[in-house]
Amino acid sequence: MAAVPAALGVLSDQPRVRDFLATALADERLSHAYLFVGPPGSGKHEAARALAQCVVCPQGGDATCDDCRRVAHHTHSDVHWLRPGSATGYLVAQVRDLIADAHLAPVRARTKVYVLERAGLLRGTAANALLKTLEEPPRDVMFILCGRTTAALLPTVASRCQQVPFSVVSPQVGVASVMRSCTATTQEARVALAVAGAPARAVDFLGSPARRQVRRLVVGTLDSLARADSWDVLVAAREIVAGVAVPLADVKQAQEEAVKDSTDFLSASALKQVADANKRELTARERSGMMEALAAVDSLLRDVLIRCEDVRGPIVNEDSAAVVDRLASECDTRAVLRALEASARAADDLAHNVSPQLTVEVMLLRIKEALTCPPSFR
Repeated sequence: MAAVPAALGVLSDQPRVRDFLATALADERLSHAYLFVGPPGSGKHEAARALAQCVVCPQGGDATCDDCRRVAHHTHSDVHWLRPGSATGYLVAQVRDLIADAHLAPVRARTKVYVLERAGLLRGTAANALLKTLEEPPRDVMFILCGRTTAALLPTVASRCQQVPFSVVSPQVGVASVMRSCTATTQEARVALAVAGAPARAVDFLGSPARRQVRRLVVGTLDSLARADSWDVLVAAREIVAGVAVPLADVKQAQEEAVKDSTDFLSASALKQVADANKRELTARERSGMMEALAAVDSLLRDVLIRCEDVRGPIVNEDSAAVVDRLASECDTRAVLRALEASARAADDLAHNVSPQLTVEVMLLRIKEALTCPPSFR
């Protein structure tokens, strides 16, 4: 068995993927394009980050050098992260910019890496524009596409990629993985997984006081919602959105430092592409933080539903059991289901680029109405 680079250590819950990539690296038989396929929370994006670290790191992925840290912070000049430019999918202009950039020489490393998230939204003209490059890729360029299923992709695009399937990670395995990676209790690990998803992201969540504070804001807001007036709701929404923005300051600073390092050898047009990419990155990170906040809402409401249904067994938010019990005593199953619908609609609104502030305001007002409206009026 090939030695596993330190960067691939995050894939302990996907041993087959880890060993497959480690062997490809050791044998120097990497593909020019990979398609990572699996359900949310299976670790596809962590795998893309780890593989990118192995490719650009002078030590082959030690996970601690400057290059690896830059990849982890999404500020490496030769590792590009792309997300759909609109709610309906990737834009043709995005793909054309990618292709133009791919034909430029790397800045720091020997290879450039392009990670396309939500690859299922690479459709139509945008997909066809990328196809030619996948068929005849520039030298020293790697593409990593991440998606839930191959069915959503253009068959000709999927066929040009080395497919790497990711399996579902069970809750028990996820909790054990988080506890191995940091000094977390079982209860903390379960909460982190409920909010952040994949084990690697859950570990990051536990290591971020700002992100944990957002969850506390969510719990406190739901606890006081029945007694809040409309103005209180608007203030609470503003506090949650502001809390999500706190970690972004460090990301923005890292971006600015990376641009400063590249100013001397990048053209004006290339610098503009970097600035546009950085702006998209900040927007995507804000949306990711908002989705964590909504996941915290969803998790707490599901615990309330368990109490309303009098189902035996532990709840996820044991540290907020008093809040869960209080909410359950004040409403019924039907009310909680309506509140969960409001949370789901908020997630859909965010996916369609509705402003975070408006999304949270509307969601909280709908949840308040659902949980406090008398049964006869529901």
